[in-house]
Amino acid sequence: MKKFLLCLLLLMVPSHVFAQGKVPILVYHSIDEYKGLGSKELYVTPENFEKQMMYLRDHGFTLLTFERWQDIDKVNKPIFITFDDGYKNNLRAFAIFQKLKTERFQPTGTIFVISDFIGQSIRLSESDIKKMVDSGIISIQSHTATHPDLTKIKDYTYELKESKNKIQKITGKPVIALSYPYGTWNNKVVEETKKHYRFGLTTTPEAFSKKGIKDELYLLPRIYVKYSTTLDDFAKIVEGK
Repeated sequence: MKKFLLCLLLLMVPSHVFAQGKVPILVYHSIDEYKGLGSKELYVTPENFEKQMMYLRDHGFTLLTFERWQDIDKVNKPIFITFDDGYKNNLRAFAIFQKLKTERFQPTGTIFVISDFIGQSIRLSESDIKKMVDSGIISIQSHTATHPDLTKIKDYTYELKESKNKIQKITGKPVIALSYPYGTWNNKVVEETKKHYRFGLTTTPEAFSKKGIKDELYLLPRIYVKYSTTLDDFAKIVEGK
């Protein structure tokens, strides 16, 4: 009888509860055709990005932002789509999210902007940011004020606190997550980040899984999606294969 009840209980609990508990946090930079400027691998073409998002839609993933971090244990196949630097071409990703949005599939993403660079020619403007945030599709978070290596500076107030304040004034929304420039951090960086943010993101190349280590939410790993990433590669990354 006990075995029967246990089997019945297992059948009633959603299958994702018994998954490995690994949550991919992907990082993109430019969503554009590569035209010879900068590192090619930091580009993903709009066509490839759309195919990748369609894969997530068709395979039952739930796209989250850091405002919904607590939902990683509640939804089916949670995943985070993030973009670093705040390039204007991220508007292409926004348009693709809008195109693919349905009642069943609600794509969302997080753009980490460099606050002092907002409004530059190749960067998102304040109006771009407001439009995306107001749509409910995009969360705008901080990538510092000027993009320094945080392990090599002494005055953290401007880079961390002031960038947060500037972004919040534009969006009217709380800024709760920081993406470390170059993915670099040390104990000092973590301690300073904790004063102003709930999350800190690195570029340690693995999916997130709860390990119970100190400052776990300030050492969040992320996996690069690159120009050379094929759809098969992408599937392996998000499925943890």
